[in-house]
Amino acid sequence: MSLAAPAGPGRPASAAAGKMIVARYVDGRILKGTTYDFLPGKSAFHLHVDGNEKAKAETVQMADLKAVFFVKDFSGAVDRKDRYDFAATQGYGRRVWLTFQDGEEMAGFTNGYNPASQGFFLIPADADGNNARVYVLNRSIKIFRWA
Repeated sequence: MSLAAPAGPGRPASAAAGKMIVARYVDGRILKGTTYDFLPGKSAFHLHVDGNEKAKAETVQMADLKAVFFVKDFSGAVDRKDRYDFAATQGYGRRVWLTFQDGEEMAGFTNGYNPASQGFFLIPADADGNNARVYVLNRSIKIFRWA
């Protein structure tokens, strides 16, 4: 199953081949684009900003990030409030609630949480949201609890 959305308005044609992500930094910066070399546990990956593969890819250091959001669409729905409903969402793994250092909250499912590792994947409990999955960096979490 590919997480990339088909080309269309607001989405470059090349984004269909790469994974569409939003890289959120601990300092609040945000970069949107496509990646071909993201691997959990690695120290860095490359990002074609806005999916522009004619421009040189930027190197993104994992040490600078809060989380990497694998998205369905670059624009998302800014005004939409996520609805975390475990009962209404198909998920695998254990249920978890977390609060990031910046106060943002998120809920979902994970089967790979290890506090000693760099991070873990979270499948959001809001299946209708823009995030297909999220790679959460452990050091960016303020509160982690099993739901």
